Amino acid sequence: MKAIIIDDEKRARVTLKLLLNEYCPDIEIVAECENLPTGVKAIRKHNPDLVLLDIEMPGHSGLELLDFFDEDDVRFSIIFTTAYNEYAIQAFKFSAIDYLLKPINPDQLVAAIKRLQKQHQKNVNLKILKENINQKTIGKIAVPSGNSLIFLETSKILYIKGEGSYSEVHCVTGAKNLVSRNLKNFEDILCPNNGFLRVHKSYIVNLENVVALNKSDGGSLELNSGDQIPVSSDKIQYILDEIQIIKR
Repeated sequence: MKAIIIDDEKRARVTLKLLLNEYCPDIEIVAECENLPTGVKAIRKHNPDLVLLDIEMPGHSGLELLDFFDEDDVRFSIIFTTAYNEYAIQAFKFSAIDYLLKPINPDQLVAAIKRLQKQHQKNVNLKILKENINQKTIGKIAVPSGNSLIFLETSKILYIKGEGSYSEVHCVTGAKNLVSRNLKNFEDILCPNNGFLRVHKSYIVNLENVVALNKSDGGSLELNSGDQIPVSSDKIQYILDEIQIIKR
């Protein structure tokens, strides 16, 4: 597999190359580039399978890479190397884009390469990543379902039901998608600052769709779809605090 490293820091390029040589010997580094324009030229020259790309570089962000190519010309996959903050990492996780957080851990590097060899990334994933990073909340998520990726707008999600290592995503359109991610995965990404709450061990709810809270019989939420979602007793007060209540 041919690869190109694009990073403005020479030390970062050297370190990544050494790690690849030691832990991923089947990866052939065909070019090392210090900025995006030279990286674009190298990609056109070498036609790599993989681009290891830094995001924060002078002049151009790594997120602009695909702006230099027509859709049919993108035959390479991307793994970002980044020192981005926690919020942006959430955006990475649910845009189906692989990333390595600096300083790069060898085990994580090997795992990323193995994932890459199993599935080919689509450039639409990068578009979703760019949208999510530019927003204050996660606007879209890409989730695996069988051999496909499903792209969902978070505002259209009613609730998510955990089913062991899978989750069932219910949308306002009535669509229901079984995806191969557990509920904790969704909780880590959607619940912080995105209007979602894990109200029960098996349920995450989009609070925008809550129309009533029933505190009897253990507690449940009624959604504008008519669905009744069970609520853990320790979540009831939190829900009351989150949803504006008009006092008489």
